[in-house]
Amino acid sequence: QVQFVESGGGLVQPGGSLRLSCRASNNLFNTYTVAWYRQVPGKQREMVAWLSSGSTPNYADSVKGRATISRDNVKNTVYLQMDSLKPEDTAVYYCGYPGIDHYWGQGTQVTVSS
Repeated sequence: QVQFVESGGGLVQPGGSLRLSCRASNNLFNTYTVAWYRQVPGKQREMVAWLSSGSTPNYADSVKGRATISRDNVKNTVYLQMDSLKPEDTAVYYCGYPGIDHYWGQGTQVTVSS
């Protein structure tokens, strides 16, 4: 069973930037589409960015123009660069494989506040 370990979150002021990282434990990482999700209490998990190997990235409208997803298939790691952060970006961020059942990692908390 694949395991995900997210990191890089923190407290940042509006307009700031963060780079999130997520490492997957399985050796089939390079064959899967990988995505970043976020969740706030009381709401469903939202997929904000996804990327297949050798393909162009996709973004939810909520982060388009402010987020950049990238992956390193050698390191089994996916990244999410978030710029021009807004208070509404505050959430726990997770990575995962869309459409594939798996356990979720612990996530990384992003808090955007002045």
